[in-house]
Amino acid sequence: MRTKDFYFDLPEELIAQVPLENRDESRLMMLNKKTGEISHNNFKDILNLLSENDVLVLNNTRVIPARLIGTKFATDGKVEALLLNRLSIDTWEALTKPAKRLKLGTKISFGEGLLEGEVVDVLEEGKRVIKFKFEGVFEEILDKLGKMPLPPYITYQLEDKERYQTVYSKISGSAAAPTAGLHFTEELMENLKNKGVQIEYVTLHVGLGTFRPVMTDDIKEHNMHKEYFAIDDDTFMRLNASKKQGKRIVCVGTTSVRTLESASENGYIVHKSGWTDIFIYPPYDFKFVDSIITNFHLPESTLIMMISAFAGKENVLNAYKSAIAEKYRFFSFGDAMYIF
Repeated sequence: MRTKDFYFDLPEELIAQVPLENRDESRLMMLNKKTGEISHNNFKDILNLLSENDVLVLNNTRVIPARLIGTKFATDGKVEALLLNRLSIDTWEALTKPAKRLKLGTKISFGEGLLEGEVVDVLEEGKRVIKFKFEGVFEEILDKLGKMPLPPYITYQLEDKERYQTVYSKISGSAAAPTAGLHFTEELMENLKNKGVQIEYVTLHVGLGTFRPVMTDDIKEHNMHKEYFAIDDDTFMRLNASKKQGKRIVCVGTTSVRTLESASENGYIVHKSGWTDIFIYPPYDFKFVDSIITNFHLPESTLIMMISAFAGKENVLNAYKSAIAEKYRFFSFGDAMYIF
């Protein structure tokens, strides 16, 4: 299958630059994956669309201010590092610019020496392993020096950083938000619980694996970057029990899908944590996930390939055609789709 098979022409004005004032007032397209039937709702209607037979699975990762700007010790040349994966207390895998100038042993100063880094490994595609030297708590220093790594298609400067966090974000470690979850409010979550919807949280720290563009003509030649996921013991037990009871597993976002599909074998979760580079594209036999709530994605991205595997490429592209005609808002701060 070719990358170009997942192309669609998207008017630039449909790329949402700012979040809505109220998170749950975005639009919600419903797509029946079996029939391809489409209907249009508001996101807060999800309360009426889910029942006590549903298990809503959300990614509780929290975005860190992962973008650091510094200078090389030797030349004072500007350096940018986007922290991707934490390898130890003081060591991170990072995407760097200009990568060619960051050779093994290069030392970098961030925040006029408040944080120092040394390149201890050179990886492919501009990635470097950086070992940091600092006094105090790394997270506090990062919060002071780092910037929120908004996607490149968002040119608006976000004033309230919490608008790029889900209301249930808890475990820090992501370089990007699991954006399908941005539609939920605390009130909506409470109403879902009161209705009897089972709510479970998993963790996948979002890095390049989720959002890196496909640069190959043949999608099978695309390599996904690894991302860390974790499911705690109690959640592990409850999810498997719910699946055994025949409850419907509704994933919020592609990162939750990747977590459960990476952790599952023969219809049940068997892995509680690990690194995943799973790449889901048609055809794919989903092991655990029954429904997906997701945003509208970039053309030719791994994300649209995933939902095409779930709902059928023709159905998805028809739905996207309808979304464009109806002027839905696309990408991180855009509207949502419920595939059932």
